[in-house]
Parts: sequence; structure tokens; C-alpha cells
Amino acid sequence: MDDEFIHSLVPAVREQTNSAETPFVGETIARLKDETDIDEDEILYMVAFCLADELERMNAEGGAFDTGRYRMLLQLLPSLPES
Repeated sequence: MDDEFIHSLVPAVREQTNSAETPFVGETIARLKDETDIDEDEILYMVAFCLADELERMNAEGGAFDTGRYRMLLQLLPSLPES
């Protein structure tokens, strides 16, 4: 997965933290801040990585964005999914 693409998704992740539709994103970031010694920039990158993984799956399969899968990937953090 392209590192530049992942970094380009960080603003979308920041927006998701304030969205009523994706409260689990902010909850994930808060959990990682509380449970790990990972800095915020790395946490945002990890969440963006999960978002990128779901977008790649969506494009490869030609389906819709799977919010449930995205949420599941976030629950697995700080372990990152394999692309």
C-alpha cells in the first residue's frame, strides 16, 4: 500500500473523529492514546492505514464501503492488517 496515499487519508480520519456516523474512529484514537505509548501522528496513520485497506478492498471487489469491516480493522489496532 502506498505510504503517500495513506498519509493523504489522515485529514479524512480527522473529520471522521467529529462525525456522528463514525464515533468509533474517535473512540479508537482515544483507546490507543490511553492504552499505548504511540504518539498521535502514528495513531492517525494507523487509522488511515485501516481506511486505505477498506478502500482498496472496495475498489478491488467493486462493492460498497463496508463500515463494519472498517470498524473491525480499527478494533484490531495497534496491530495493522496485512495488505
